[in-house]
Amino acid sequence: MTAETVLTTPAVAGKDLDAIAAILRGRRTAVLTGAGVSTDSGIPDYRGAGAPVRVPMTFQTFLADERARKRYWAGSHLGWHRFRAAEPNLGHRSLVTLEGAGLVSGVVTQNVDGLHTRAGSRHVVDLHGSMDLVVCLSCGQAFGRDSIAARLEAHNPVLADPDQVEIAPDGDAIVVDIDDFVVPDCSVCGGLLKPNVVFFGELVPTGKFTAASALVRAADALIIAGSSLAVNSGIRLLELARRRKLPIVVINRGVTKGDGRAQIKLEAGTSETFAGLVTRLIES
Repeated sequence: MTAETVLTTPAVAGKDLDAIAAILRGRRTAVLTGAGVSTDSGIPDYRGAGAPVRVPMTFQTFLADERARKRYWAGSHLGWHRFRAAEPNLGHRSLVTLEGAGLVSGVVTQNVDGLHTRAGSRHVVDLHGSMDLVVCLSCGQAFGRDSIAARLEAHNPVLADPDQVEIAPDGDAIVVDIDDFVVPDCSVCGGLLKPNVVFFGELVPTGKFTAASALVRAADALIIAGSSLAVNSGIRLLELARRRKLPIVVINRGVTKGDGRAQIKLEAGTSETFAGLVTRLIES
């Protein structure tokens, strides 16, 4: 099966935006976003064309393997600094404008960078959590990521020595002296700390998925932007929209698992596409 219309352009053509605007006009639209929405903010897309092969940390390995956990925290710490330095891009800001005009009812994001919220989106479901919090797996205490980052740096001067830290192509890090690396524990109960993000092998929290499903059920259309839909939670939301016979628009550079179920598939960047929709749906 193929999408009813596949629009392939090096830049977004006016006629392509007109076609999408015609579908969305007069409808309250839910938006599901993936890593491709944040690439213009300097955060890499790990599944896009040209992305390096990446072996993600699984929840089972994080729990069972102390050395793997140390390596994860070293890489995650450096990745956190990169996320914190990133700024919302034109795509994030355009979604805020569309929401303010009543055209977008909310955003479900697979991203953990917090950029939708920082841009000003009011209704955001962070399906896979957020890097700005750390939680204790024993007592449930939550900590701000900045406080944990400060403890990591205090315990591990190696993080400030570029000669001792090798950055891998996927943004992870290899710390030379991993045996001496110290991972902070929970200051309340001494338990194991974990960034408040969903690892591979870990289920999306029920409350998060319920909130995302409610947003799709209340919408009149669904946009999927910057996601290859490789993760099952995204496919489930797509199927919910398809069963409700909602118009579905997929905006992504590259093939996605939802292409055959979309009314329109647009091969283009998300920033310029959302900005173009603002022009056609609000400013025209």
